[in-house]
Amino acid sequence: MFGSIGFPELLVILTIALLIFGPKKLPEVGRSIGKALREFRKTSDEIKEKIEEEIHAEEFKEIKRDINEITDFKSITSPPEDSPPGKADKMPEDPYKTPQEEKSQKEESAQEKQGNDEGKKVSG
Repeated sequence: MFGSIGFPELLVILTIALLIFGPKKLPEVGRSIGKALREFRKTSDEIKEKIEEEIHAEEFKEIKRDINEITDFKSITSPPEDSPPGKADKMPEDPYKTPQEEKSQKEESAQEKQGNDEGKKVSG
């Protein structure tokens, strides 16, 4: 009930309080101490609730940020909605390359392929 205070310690405390305040004032002192403890507990519970609400709010902000990042990524990588079916753009091979870099790389590979095809014709 009182944490680590046992029954003998509680009796000693009550006896000292009775001697200090007297039998007439002791009930009033007990009531005022009880009210103070109740208010303290109520205030500490409210503070706990506020802290928990802030923690949950921060977690929701992180989740919302993650969802926005995912939807932004999807909007970048997905084809436009008005594009005809079957002609959707393919995902880039390397998402960190610019379209110009991809185009130049494709042109280089096409030129190499043409060079290989010509070499086969000459040797064959």
